[in-house]
Amino acid sequence: MCSLLIFSGFPGNNALKERILVQQPLLNEQASGNSILLLLSFLMCWYSWEISRVIAGRLHAIIKASAPVLSPRLWYGMPAYARDGRVVCFFQSMEKFKTRYATLGFMHEANLDEGNMWPTAFALKELNAAEEAGIAALVKKAVS
Repeated sequence: MCSLLIFSGFPGNNALKERILVQQPLLNEQASGNSILLLLSFLMCWYSWEISRVIAGRLHAIIKASAPVLSPRLWYGMPAYARDGRVVCFFQSMEKFKTRYATLGFMHEANLDEGNMWPTAFALKELNAAEEAGIAALVKKAVS
């Protein structure tokens, strides 16, 4: 079942499908959510540009360090992080919708409310220490 879910989010790339089949032993009942998400993030970006791969890996590390209560999962073919089964935030690679930037988005489950208007998605072209600190603060606030 996992392989069908994975294939639905990726283009019909035979090399990618072969890579998934090689990694299939990681996708069983004994696999932790972290190993599954790392594999899915890798596979999602494997056919993509280097920048998406780097951003996805860094975001995973930042989110897991900032909010260990969030569980990694696949959401509409994108890596996402959920609390109690409900998605709080997600990563959308620039290739997903052919945009010039990747996106870190927050769902209504995130506690980011500030007055009557607040941002729920952020464009990411690359990450440096300042952006990483800002993302860590946002993720902590989202689960507070």
